[in-house]
Amino acid sequence: MSSYNINKGIGRTVEFKGLKAQYLFIFSGGLLGVLILVMIMYMASVNSYVCLFIGAGGASLIVWQTFALNGKYGEHGLMKLGAKKRHPKYIICRKAVHRSLKFTPKPKAL
Repeated sequence: MSSYNINKGIGRTVEFKGLKAQYLFIFSGGLLGVLILVMIMYMASVNSYVCLFIGAGGASLIVWQTFALNGKYGEHGLMKLGAKKRHPKYIICRKAVHRSLKFTPKPKAL
């Protein structure tokens, strides 16, 4: 009787050909977008060589940039980069200093 190992990837991120996490969505969405753009251009009777050039150039640009981002930022890098952009550079407080400091009088002795 054979025994099979099931669920080897529990707790690990999805990976395909070295692309991890959100880069898979960027990769597939970009290629799908280029495909739709080329189909619309072809249906609008744009020259076939122009469609071919834009399709090949766009697809190669998407593949190159996606793998470059994956190598540079890693699995959670784009989320960290987005969080860093939303983080304020300075904390500005426009209150007067005496309003921020509270002095409570000492209770009088009985």
